[in-house]
Amino acid sequence: MPQDSLLVAALGDIHGRFHRVEAWLDALEAARGRRVDLVLAVGDVEAFRHADDHRRKAAKRAMPAEFAEYADGLKRVKRPLYFIGGNNEDFEALHDLPDGGELAPDVHYLGRAGLRTLGGLRVAYLSGIHAPRFIDQPLKRPTSLDTAKQAGYFRTDEVARVAALQDVDLLLVHEWPRGIVQKARDERLAPERPLPSPWIGNPVTRRLVDGLHPRWVACGHSHKPFAVSLEAHGRPASRVVCLDQAAKPDTAVFWWEFEGREARRAGWGVSGAVAWQVGQRWGLHTLPPLTESGTPGPAGSAGSDDGPGNAPPNDGATA
Repeated sequence: MPQDSLLVAALGDIHGRFHRVEAWLDALEAARGRRVDLVLAVGDVEAFRHADDHRRKAAKRAMPAEFAEYADGLKRVKRPLYFIGGNNEDFEALHDLPDGGELAPDVHYLGRAGLRTLGGLRVAYLSGIHAPRFIDQPLKRPTSLDTAKQAGYFRTDEVARVAALQDVDLLLVHEWPRGIVQKARDERLAPERPLPSPWIGNPVTRRLVDGLHPRWVACGHSHKPFAVSLEAHGRPASRVVCLDQAAKPDTAVFWWEFEGREARRAGWGVSGAVAWQVGQRWGLHTLPPLTESGTPGPAGSAGSDDGPGNAPPNDGATA
């Protein structure tokens, strides 16, 4: 393989399930016959420092408190993991790290908004989801359930920080860009595949994608796999990858092999099978095939195994 080749894996909403995603990455390495150099997570990681905190705050999903073992040094991730914030995080721990920080050995919070060069790639990021009522309000220290909830919403100055960037290889956001489902409907990209609601996503993230023209966009939040290409006249296409939560690997894991800053090939899941190569078009046809039950991939449903995908909108937040 070329000396500057890089294998990058993206993870959907982990929701505290660190053990299983580590096993999935082991399988991906075995399938591709090489080390995963870099892991990126698109929010709702739920890296709670203390097990009792995690159980108390995430009781609605009865999630395991697995990150505590990594924070206490009982376990260590095998590859560098960088994550953005979603709308379900340990916001008390993240509040004093607006520009990011290391929460455990090789577990890095990127921060609320900005740009980081990782493995030679220019990775832009925006944590949180859109809540119109709070986008212009100051960010308060999360000392209660209400202020912790509001910490999961991005603010105008954070959006502006990302919008001012240039030459972005990969944009990480938690919530989908609005309009990508409607694009698939209008273009009849996959008439045999049931499509999610066209109202999924938010317009702020979409404007960022349209303005930045990142080569790739990775997002989570809606617990559904999706893939679409957003083109602009005279500009390179932005290939959008929407990841399922970490319930099944087929649609919760996505990987790229980069040579320099160019993705040469990519795929879903941990089988190592290539779903896209440079020069090919990107879209819903790259997703794992549907089973007879209408769910993606041989592992069965890509839906939740312990909770709903999208909660109803609250506080003006988009679902």
